[in-house]
Amino acid sequence: MSWLSSSQGVVLTAYHPSGKDQAVGDSHAKGGEEATSSRRYGQYTMNQESTTTKVMEKPPFDRSISQDSLDEQSMEDYWIELENIKKSSENRQEDQEVVVVKEPDEGELEEEWLKEAGLSNLFGESAGDPQESMVFLSTLTRTQAAAVQKRVETVSQTLRKKNKQYQIPDVRDIFAQQRESKETAPDGTESQSLRTNENKYQGRDDEASNLVGEEKLIPPEETPAPETDINLEVSFAEQALNQKESSKEKIQKSKGDDATLPSFRLPKDKTGTTRIGDLAPQDMKKVCHLALIELTALYDVLGIELKQQKAVKIKTKDSGLFCVPLTVLLEQDQRKVPGMRIPLIFQKLISRIEEGGLETEGLLRIPGAAIRIKNLCQELEAKFYEGTFNWESVKQHDAASLLKLFIRELPQPLLSVEYLKAFQAVQNLPTKKQQLQALNLLVILLPDANRDTLKALLEFLQRVIDNKEKNKMTVMNVAMVMAPNLFMCHALGLKSSEQREFVMAAGTANTMHLLIRYQKLLWTIPKFIVNQVRKQNTENHKKDKRAMKKLLKKMAYDREKYEKQDKSTNDADVPQGVIRVQAPHLSKVSMAIQLTEELKASDVLARFLSQESGVAQTLKKGEVFLYEIGGNIGERCLDDDTYMKDLYQLNPNAEWVIKSKPL
Repeated sequence: MSWLSSSQGVVLTAYHPSGKDQAVGDSHAKGGEEATSSRRYGQYTMNQESTTTKVMEKPPFDRSISQDSLDEQSMEDYWIELENIKKSSENRQEDQEVVVVKEPDEGELEEEWLKEAGLSNLFGESAGDPQESMVFLSTLTRTQAAAVQKRVETVSQTLRKKNKQYQIPDVRDIFAQQRESKETAPDGTESQSLRTNENKYQGRDDEASNLVGEEKLIPPEETPAPETDINLEVSFAEQALNQKESSKEKIQKSKGDDATLPSFRLPKDKTGTTRIGDLAPQDMKKVCHLALIELTALYDVLGIELKQQKAVKIKTKDSGLFCVPLTVLLEQDQRKVPGMRIPLIFQKLISRIEEGGLETEGLLRIPGAAIRIKNLCQELEAKFYEGTFNWESVKQHDAASLLKLFIRELPQPLLSVEYLKAFQAVQNLPTKKQQLQALNLLVILLPDANRDTLKALLEFLQRVIDNKEKNKMTVMNVAMVMAPNLFMCHALGLKSSEQREFVMAAGTANTMHLLIRYQKLLWTIPKFIVNQVRKQNTENHKKDKRAMKKLLKKMAYDREKYEKQDKSTNDADVPQGVIRVQAPHLSKVSMAIQLTEELKASDVLARFLSQESGVAQTLKKGEVFLYEIGGNIGERCLDDDTYMKDLYQLNPNAEWVIKSKPL
């Protein structure tokens, strides 16, 4: 069994053993029917009404409800793709059993949200002394803390209504303790935010780190960053609140065509850009907790409802290729190829499309022949893992149709059950910049398997777009074709007006456009979140240190001796302004490197690789990386443009290690 969800009622449909596969008629033209058999081993619709699926005609174009940049012609590919999907699936529910699942109880979703945010110890049976969460809460921005407070209040009210026997802490007490812990740390010193000399947003960043209850508003910058910059140093929700509160700035509805879409970029950060995959698992877990809180705070500030989906059970296949959960596929694949992170069938379908040449006109838009697709599915299921499948027999358009079919038939959406609706809601955010910020947080929140597969898909789609002069597939054309496969296929049973359908179509196509165009930006972890993790780690180290001192005192050790030893540990054999770089798995000798204003991580690596002896001789650039380990971070892989002196000032207690990236 696996889990699917809905914040409303859920209609759960399961494959009926007596059902028969029904083929869709052959098609060769652009508007033809894309094939898929009606066999569905796991499918669901988020609706309590009838699940009868009707092939819907394209809604009439109405400029008043569309995004200005989209016209009827540019939406044509979307409607053709959607109708192909619906026609291929219209009979699938005749052979399925339908089970209606009860709507979640009041407060249940908020309780799940707090668990996902790492704050389950604030309520329920595990509640009690909330000190465990005080360090975490002390790092939150004003808007983040407000989002947490809102959910804690809802859960507390729900638990009181249910007359639970265990103690329910008052939310005012939790945040009162949090404010006290910020004002004066237990060792008598004032808690300080992390600072860097090169942080050009420092003033805003410090004030954005204030806790809930502090009334002071963050003043707008005198000289705001250029519109095309994505500021990763200040909380997105705080930026939105500043913009909302400022009478000087007006939020305008964003436009979506390729010509008017601003060219967003990341400003250079001297302490280095952190990408997904650069952090150790324990720090990445903290990043995900903070990303969920930040996403919720952003949606709260902008007045957009964000409900995490409630999981329910659904039966799925436990082997095979199609209609199989990503995690099951990867377990199968890792038995053949250890460390595999993207399903082999997914990679092979992309390879087959590319072998046919990415210059083919109408690639991804023109469907393969229905009967061939059905036969290929059955043959792949039987022969793929045996290695006897004849890939030469797969035509390019058939491979493209199989790729889209694979995505649609995942029992849980590629964009995940929990966050599919949040991805769909991105279109409701007022500006393109805010939509990008939300997508950045959502990508961070995706399960690893979903995120890695999505990245492989987006990289492939970009390669298709790179050949747009010959294949006639621009970024918007590709977005139109792919959007219904990622966003709409799990909601085909929803009844909605033509107006709502058009708005959803335009919105999801534009969201797909952003995912493709800004994929590199979206796989970046915002600096303000990394800084919050650093602060959490610093406070936890202080807490551990105080506990150790207390223990030593009880054991009658010389505390003064311990403190003196602890103070000098990091400075014992390294002169000021010098770092010692180690490569324990590659070299027995460490390197002492003098820090200069211009020294970058790439320079350190180049110096190591230029050594005349040892393993370094056989290594090439890209095979090993420089890591920042310890101090206020667990582990972080540095990008080549990291300025070492600036990073050293941010984390003076770190060790510097050269090693390869784990699989």
